[in-house]
Amino acid sequence: MSNANSPNPAPLTYDYIIAGAGGAGLSLLHYLLASPILSNKQILVIDQSLNKTNDRTWCFWETGNHEFESLVHHRWEAISIHSKSFSKELPTSPFSYKMIQGIDFYNYVMTAAKLKPNVHWVEAAISNITEINFQQPQKEVLIEWGGGSAKAKMVFTSILPFQMNNLASASKYDSRNQSSTHLPFLWQHFKGRTVTFNQPVFDQKVARLMDFNVPQHGATAFMYVLPINEMQALVEYTLFSDQILAISEYDKVLNEYLAKHYPDDTYTIQHEEIGAIPMTQQIFSNFKSPIYAIGALGLAIKASTGYAFQFIQQQCKSIVAQLEQGSAINTNVHNTRHRFYDAVLLYILYHHKMEGAEIFKRIFAKNNAATVFKFLSNTSTLWEDIQIMRSLPTHIFLPAAITVLCRRG
Repeated sequence: MSNANSPNPAPLTYDYIIAGAGGAGLSLLHYLLASPILSNKQILVIDQSLNKTNDRTWCFWETGNHEFESLVHHRWEAISIHSKSFSKELPTSPFSYKMIQGIDFYNYVMTAAKLKPNVHWVEAAISNITEINFQQPQKEVLIEWGGGSAKAKMVFTSILPFQMNNLASASKYDSRNQSSTHLPFLWQHFKGRTVTFNQPVFDQKVARLMDFNVPQHGATAFMYVLPINEMQALVEYTLFSDQILAISEYDKVLNEYLAKHYPDDTYTIQHEEIGAIPMTQQIFSNFKSPIYAIGALGLAIKASTGYAFQFIQQQCKSIVAQLEQGSAINTNVHNTRHRFYDAVLLYILYHHKMEGAEIFKRIFAKNNAATVFKFLSNTSTLWEDIQIMRSLPTHIFLPAAITVLCRRG
């Protein structure tokens, strides 16, 4: 690891610089090192902290095995949805719903990468990313930090204008001043606890994907309960809204929920996670070749739900394939049709045209889980899309769709 506080040396040159060693940056690093063509390229990874913690949990659904299958902490073959008088359990077949803990992912990629002599590391906050050598046939990018700098043929950055896992920073981010298009912007913000009870209380075969029987705070709010075994689960209070809550508000709801559902049992808190994910189609960066935005900065997150892990994998694998072929880099992972659906659902949520609890209740009540999962992962057919959209009232969905088509929202 380089010392970011050493005197400014002449910038070293690399093939690629990865700015940000989070989920997106480390995913890209993983696929670069797995490439028989690119694995020996000189790569610099820079992040303000390379001392990783278990700061997040990624969940996703898929058929078959995943690139990181060995890291899957638990999986479920059924989910349940709850809202007022509505309660439904749905089998997920042919999908499985899977969980990967952040620390397992970070350690897996970084441990393997640190064995590679062509991978270099700097722990520092980046102060500037800029193109240089404009008149040369091959442009370069200069990255600077306190105490040093480096050049590369290409830079891939996931560093957002706010820190997603820092609620204080996220709550100060004013999305209304960032885009002249005024596209809807919501936060998916949450606090979760991994709790262990002193006796069996959970059905470890069923993931409680959405329980809307919690304080809504004028937004879309639900409890997310993922049992690891009969005594342990991740219990997470999640909201879609334009305002971040005070930490005490998450704790209050978590305490009340656990007391209501498990009143006669005591538990210990093994771990806590807290964060905020942007749900929007606003563009956060104006970078262009040879600087490429990835992850949330590169709009890999699905705007209407906040799901990210599978889309980040898709984006990074696509980038590596394009590098191998020597083709122009296109980081887009959401096709036009599904981007439109996202825009419509986001518009409805943002403008409170319909309660989020009612939207998701209707979607899951009228469709099987596999169809919903395909829709949410952008792999559904047009006919399946129509079935999903028919779950929502025409008098709400159609005006929202027209508004989005006319680029007024």
